[in-house]
Amino acid sequence: MQDDSSNINDMEPIRVPVEGVLDLHTFLAKDIPSLLEEYIHACAEAKIYSVRIIHGKGKGVLRNQVQRLLKKLPTVAYFYEAPARSGGWGATIVELRK
Repeated sequence: MQDDSSNINDMEPIRVPVEGVLDLHTFLAKDIPSLLEEYIHACAEAKIYSVRIIHGKGKGVLRNQVQRLLKKLPTVAYFYEAPARSGGWGATIVELRK
């Protein structure tokens, strides 16, 4: 039987649309630091200054990782947890410098 699975080295990189919302559920934890930095930079270039990062509520491990990374990015003016009443439970709102 022939294995038709593609070689991981031959795969095209995923292009994440820059729309002001990034859902991290479909990415590997090891990819999140570079992905988040690239996405925030792309949003700033596209003049999107308010970004929602969806990380889920869980035990807060991913939220904590995201927020540690955001503290280091010079493009980030400030961030806060999205209020639950506006459907934001499990998300961080990021405001970028203009």
